Formats: sequence, structure tokens, C-alpha cells
Amino acid sequence: MFSQNFQQLHNRINQTGTKILQFLQEFRRGKLTEGDKTQGLEVVENNLVQTLQNLQEQKYQVAVVAAMKAGKSTFLNAVIGADILASENAACTICRTDIKHIYNGATPRLLEYRELKEQPVILVAGSAGEIQQKFLERTREIREKNNPDKTIRFEVEHPIEAISQIPSLAGFSLLDTPGPNEWESANFNTVKLKQTALEALRTCNAILFILNYTSYKDNAILDLFKEVVENRKEILAKNAGKVYFILNKVDLRGERDREIREVINDLKRELSSFGFPHPIIYPASSRQGLLAKLIDAGKATEGQIEDFQKFFSSQYSKKNEDGDLITPAPHKIARQALIDSKIPEIEKMVIQTITQNSGVNLLEDVLARLEKVVKGIEDSLNTQIQGWEIELETLKQNVQEYAEKADNANQQVLEVKKLVKQQEKKLIERFKQELQLFATNAKEQIKIEIEQLPNSISKLPNSISNQSKFEKQTNSRGGLFRAIFQGFDNLFNQLDRQDSENIYKIRFKEEKDAEKLIKTVNEYCSPHIQNLWVDVQDKLIREGTKIRENLATEIQNKIQEISNQLSVYLGESLRIELNINPIIIPHLNFEGMIDDKVDKILERIKYIEQVQEVRKRKCEEDEVYFVDVEVKSFEVDLQAILQLICRRIDEQIVDSAAVINLVIQQQVKEDFRSAEMQIKDYTNKFQSELEALVWQRESQGEEADKIYSNLQIYQIKLSEYMEDLDMLAKSLDELKKTKA
Repeated sequence: MFSQNFQQLHNRINQTGTKILQFLQEFRRGKLTEGDKTQGLEVVENNLVQTLQNLQEQKYQVAVVAAMKAGKSTFLNAVIGADILASENAACTICRTDIKHIYNGATPRLLEYRELKEQPVILVAGSAGEIQQKFLERTREIREKNNPDKTIRFEVEHPIEAISQIPSLAGFSLLDTPGPNEWESANFNTVKLKQTALEALRTCNAILFILNYTSYKDNAILDLFKEVVENRKEILAKNAGKVYFILNKVDLRGERDREIREVINDLKRELSSFGFPHPIIYPASSRQGLLAKLIDAGKATEGQIEDFQKFFSSQYSKKNEDGDLITPAPHKIARQALIDSKIPEIEKMVIQTITQNSGVNLLEDVLARLEKVVKGIEDSLNTQIQGWEIELETLKQNVQEYAEKADNANQQVLEVKKLVKQQEKKLIERFKQELQLFATNAKEQIKIEIEQLPNSISKLPNSISNQSKFEKQTNSRGGLFRAIFQGFDNLFNQLDRQDSENIYKIRFKEEKDAEKLIKTVNEYCSPHIQNLWVDVQDKLIREGTKIRENLATEIQNKIQEISNQLSVYLGESLRIELNINPIIIPHLNFEGMIDDKVDKILERIKYIEQVQEVRKRKCEEDEVYFVDVEVKSFEVDLQAILQLICRRIDEQIVDSAAVINLVIQQQVKEDFRSAEMQIKDYTNKFQSELEALVWQRESQGEEADKIYSNLQIYQIKLSEYMEDLDMLAKSLDELKKTKA
């Protein structure tokens, strides 16, 4: 019901805004026939056009986050109403995919965005099946060839059935998040998921965590929650209303399994212990929902209908009078099966969340901007009416005085600019300190791990029988050693005689084992440091955005003071507005930190070792003697590894600091320029109107009565639109009161 009321109010606001635009254009055309170009109102008209465009094209994003095999793609397909994304059995999501809603009748497309390329590559335009097939082929190609084209995200353009009846949500999109990278490691890597989850918390209108009913307590996804929640409980509390958990695949529950309600209560306790306040959990059967939706819409294939009959139809079977079990045809039970899947309930919840929060905020903002436009037109009308009422010489004097005040205002704006530069330097310095702190912490953690290795290696058991006992103790010896120990079948037997003078040089009998150690260190350290950076990046974005908001408010207030001085003179007012976008922090890449430096780490050495030989002799004792044998050994320098990693971290920080400086300077500059342009537009508007008035009074004095009468007619018409806006504001207040 709320979404319907929202849509109706959205339509009314759009219609009123369109009428105001038509009125303004008519007014400007009329003034043009009188010789007045109304240059001052051109900016007002442009702002109005942009406001109406924003109303129609407002972006709404819903992020879907999940570990592997949670049924994320099937859930998304159920919401979309098409089998367009490959299931987890076919491929994992290798990078971010945006599913953008388009109107029915438009041609669906699959686009690929690549690093440093502004325009996407159109992979295919056609049916859902064609898109899925091409998506699969491209996914496999990227995985097998290790992403040679540097693909960063995909975009699927397709109607989303869930919002197809709500035109106000035309800018709706689903964000399909990347799962663990299968080609990098067999183990679960939460770094990518964590990065996406944190970004979603900052930017998306709603976030859905998909959990697998059969493995919802899996360590991997629980670790992800711990990572996301750590040090962010305040943020989570603030965003609690837009975070939801979907317990998927509940159709897999067996007869002897616990009731779904019990599982949900257990999961609530688990999530609450992590720091999610009052978690909202919905059970769902995405597969049932997808098949039922396709059948109900008449879009299901024979195979999909057979799957529905095989897995879901039996629950709708009933006995007839003769005791025979009768199963209705799929199309007869599809609608009820869709409801039972809980997919429509989840869709309704998501739409309600968006419209009650971001949607209402949009309507408030648009109404405020429409009011500002109407007041801008009213200011122009009042200025012109008053300009025809006073003596011509007085008008000329006012024009001169206003020009002087406008010049003075511009000088004051320059003084504000100096203060802004000072604050900008403080912001850059704050970020620089955080980057240095990250580098210090990252290097120290890696140093501790590497410096533990020689001692741990020296305590390796020399027999298989002792190895299992030793393995239980590896948790206390650091994550890096544990990764190395688990990566070798028998690390002790693969080691060579060690250098007693330098314990940080580890020798192996085989070159492949030495290279394996280097690879293991690299694969452990890279995601470990990347994970540390994700936390710092999130902190910088949140704190930096807050600092920037405060700075923008300071700019806004100071510029507002200047405009108020002008408005006192004119008897009008200007409300300075600034829109603050989140500050952007670049991603740092720590993957493959030592891949190309193997020659500096691995040394192939030879040494002479005396080997005992025995010569058999008849009737005498065997002769024992020693011979010199050349032995090859392969030495890994742990200290060289540490130096390379630290150098790579420093290089990334230097590059990142330079980028961040430019980003901050550009964004602060945009904030200031926005406020500066508003006051310049304001002063120029009245300056041009006053000068045009003087020209009209001098050249068209004989038509004064006609011009004055027309202005009054426009003034009356404009007052009607002001009343309409008041009514819309009251309707919006009523809508907000109906929030659940």
C-alpha cells in the first residue's frame, strides 16, 4: 500500500513540476517578445529541468551479498523473473554485476566494463538465454586466462519483474556481488566479499545477505560477518533498517530436521552476538519462486516445468474421494507456489524499504527544489513589478548600488576560498597520517609472521608419527607458518641442511619446493595485507566524507551570510544548497607482491659434503672412508622477502597518497565552486533583470500599463502553483506518517 501511495505522490509532484516548467517557458517567451531575454531565469529553468530529470532517473541500488553455493544467482533470477544469471553449479560471480531495470519491450543486453575504458563492450543483445550463455562463456574465459582484458564489472540490462508496476523506481538496480575467486585459492577468501559488503553499507539503499539453510553456520560466512561488524556497530545500528538476511533453500529441509522457525531463532541469536541489532530474517525457496514465477507468466521452458513438477508439485497434491493422490497442473498452483516461496514477501519488503527511506528523501528534496524555483520566479516578478512602480532615476540608482554590492560580495567569496584551502590541507594531512599508520601496521604484522618462521621450522618433527601431534600446535605459531606447514606433505623431509650462520635463509633439496615456499608466502601475505587495507579504506571513506560534509557546511554557511547581505538589499532571499557525494579512496592492489622478484629471493647454491663410503675386503674388515660430493641446494631468503613486501607496501602508499591528494583537491574545489556559482548566478540574475528593466522603461514606457498588467497575471498564476506545492508538502507529511 505504501509503495502505491508513494507512486501516486511521485506522479503528482512530477505533473506539478512539469506545469511549472511550462509556465516558466511561457513567461520567458512572453518577455522575449517585449525585448527582455530573461537571462537571469535561464539558470532557474535549467535547474528545474535537472530537478525533474533527477525525479525520473533517481538511482536505487540493492546489494546482494553471499558466500558460494548460497543460491544467490537463483535468488536474483527469481526477483528478476528470468533465468538469466548462471547458477552456482555453472560458475561463480567473478566480479561485480549490476542488473539494471529496463522497460518491457526494450532489448536486454550484457555489457562489460574494463579498466581505464569509459565505454563498455556490448557482449550480446537478445534473450535471457542468450545472455546467460554468453555470460558463462565470458566468465570461463576470464577465469582461465586470468582476466587479460582487466574486466572490472558486468552490467545486465533486463526488465526486473519485482518493480515492473512501479514506474517511480525506473532507476532500480540489483548489485550482484563477487564471491570468492575460485581460480586463486580453494580456500574461502572473504576479502572481496568484505570489501563489497562495506561498500554496500555506505552506498546501497538495501542490503540482502543470502545464507544457505543447509550450511548457515559455515565458518566462512560467519567470519565475513565478524569482519564486517568489527568496529562498526554504530554504523550497523544506523543502517539496521536496510540490512536483511535471507535464509535460502529452506525447501531442502528434511522431515527430521528442525522447524524453520527454530533455525531462524537460532540464527537471530548468532547474528545478534556479532553486533547486528534485531536482525530481520526471511526464509525463502528461490528455486521454487523462480520456477513458479516463470510458469505463472507463461515463460517457463519444458525443462523448467518438469523441474517444478519433480521438486515442488507434490506438496500441493490432494486425495480425491477414491483416495487417489491428485496433483494439479503446474499452471494451476504456480501462483500459490510463488507466494509460498516467500519471494513476493521479500520483494515487497525491499520496495517498502526503498520508498520509505530513499524514496521519501527524494520527494522531499524535489519539493524543496521546486519551491526554490517558484520563489526564484516570484523574486523576478516582484523585482520587475517594483521596477515599474518606482521612478526611473531611482531605479537607475538601485542598479548602480546593486552592482557595487555584488562586487563586494565577490570579494568576500574570495576570502572564503582562502579558508577552504586551509581546511583542505588539514584533510589531506589527516589522510596522510592514516596511510602511514596503515603501512606501519601492515609491515609490522608481516615482520612478526616472517620472524617466527625460522624458530617454528627448527621444531619440525622428523617423523610422520609426530607430525599430527605437531599440527595441533601450529595455531600458536602464526598463520603464515600454518599455511606453509599445511602446504607441504612432509616439510621436514623436503628441507636441506640449514645455514647455521643465518637462520633466515631456508634451504630446500628441490627447487620446486623452494618456489612453493615463496608462492605460499605470497598467497598468504597478499590477501592478509589487502584485508587490512579494506578496513583502513572503509574508515577513510567514512571519516573523510564526514570531514568533507563539515567543510561543505562551513562553505555553505559563509556563502549564505554573503547572499543574505545582498538579499536584505533586494528584499529577497537565496538558499545556498550543496550536495555532498562520498569521498573516493582508491583501491590498493597487493596481489602478487613478490611474484616477479623470485630471482632476488631464491638462490641456487652448491656446497661440498663428505659422504661415507665402504669398501668391501676379503678376510679383512671393511674399509670406511669419506669422499667429497657436490650437493645442490636451493635457498630462500626470508629477510629479502620481508624487504620486498615492505617496499611494495611503501610504493602503494606513495602512489595512493598522490591520488588521494588530487581527489580531495578536486572534490573540495567542486564543493566551493557549487556555492560560488549559486551566488554568482543569483547576483547575475538580478543584475541582468535590473538592467533590462532600465532598458524597458526607457524604450517601452508607453506600454507600461500593458507590461505591468501581464506581470500581475503571471503573479496570480504563480501563486496557484505555490498553493499546489503546499498541498503536495502536506501529502508528503501524511505519507511519512503511514510508515510501518
